[in-house]
Amino acid sequence: MIIKANVKEALKSLVTAKQRTILALIGIVIGIGSVIGMVSIGTIVQNEALKQFRDMGIDIVSVTKDYERQGADEGFNIEHIYGLPDYSPLIKKVSPYIVSSTQYSYADKDFYIEIMGVSESFFDLNKLYVREGRLLSDLDRNRSFCVIGAETADILQKAGVKDILDRQFLFGERIYTVVGILKKLPEGGGMRPSGINRAVLTHITTAMRSFTTNDITTFMARVSAQDSKTAKTAIENYFGKKASGLSVRVRTAEELIAQMQKQIQLFTLLLGAIGSIALIVGGIGVMNVMLISVTERRKEIGIRRALGAQRSDIETQFIIESVTLCFVGGIIGIILGIIISYFFSHFSKWEFLISQSAIVLGFCVATAVGVFFGYYPARSASHLDPAAALRE
Repeated sequence: MIIKANVKEALKSLVTAKQRTILALIGIVIGIGSVIGMVSIGTIVQNEALKQFRDMGIDIVSVTKDYERQGADEGFNIEHIYGLPDYSPLIKKVSPYIVSSTQYSYADKDFYIEIMGVSESFFDLNKLYVREGRLLSDLDRNRSFCVIGAETADILQKAGVKDILDRQFLFGERIYTVVGILKKLPEGGGMRPSGINRAVLTHITTAMRSFTTNDITTFMARVSAQDSKTAKTAIENYFGKKASGLSVRVRTAEELIAQMQKQIQLFTLLLGAIGSIALIVGGIGVMNVMLISVTERRKEIGIRRALGAQRSDIETQFIIESVTLCFVGGIIGIILGIIISYFFSHFSKWEFLISQSAIVLGFCVATAVGVFFGYYPARSASHLDPAAALRE
């Protein structure tokens, strides 16, 4: 009952001093809203990144030659790569690829594009689908056919190129016939090589004959999802036997997910720390408001003390008033943070998520700020001399 009466008294006091209350609320709302918004955005980013891995599957690995141990020697032997599934039943499918870059000129405009040499399995492993036309197959070996990314197609169309399909283009030093246009991929697509949206993809046999550098330094593989660690060891042992101690780096989706989660947690922590700066400023504002309130209510405090109120009663009353102020600001700030994260996900076209832990954190932080920044004014009020207060 005493707490209920103190809460009512706190609300009455805050409503009476509307201007000061609103100014203090603004600081708390911005502080809590910043923390909630930042933490929620971190959750949305993490979910989107994990979604990319889920879409591709966690059974994909990326294998790269370890140049730190062996120097800049030539890359993988393509026949060794294709022999992996026969070596271990844990290796389901492999896809070597090579990447080069060039400039494409059209209508006095230059465009930077990547040319990738891929195999038929590359499209399956990376979940690539056509918007128009068809994909490449292993029947296109040594033929000058290509599939282009969605951004490359858009660039060509904006430059005035019409009817891209079945048309010939000079990419680099070779003329290619476009047989398909890929659907646009989301950015940061899990284990996918970067730049596919802005790339030209031809068969790897064609690329190895036309690229200046045709060393295969990386390939992808689908392995048994239930035993990816054993599959990783099998790949390392295979190349150690095939190529006189060749050392490779095998990155599994699980390892990248764990690493990514750590990075995003640090990112979220950093965002929360930045938002906390605004929260500290808001807390200082609450302290100032409470100190002014103590100064203006010295006579009231003196009367209460004269009527028998203990110092602890006065202290509790002002702390409750501070907590009430911060709690109201916290509720508004949580709503503001959710709105901020919603608009972020809306404009990013990512899935909107509400972090329940962030909401709980918001209430806890609001209460903690009320207690922390309200304690000094409350203590000052409780230590006022009743006689001196009544004389004013």
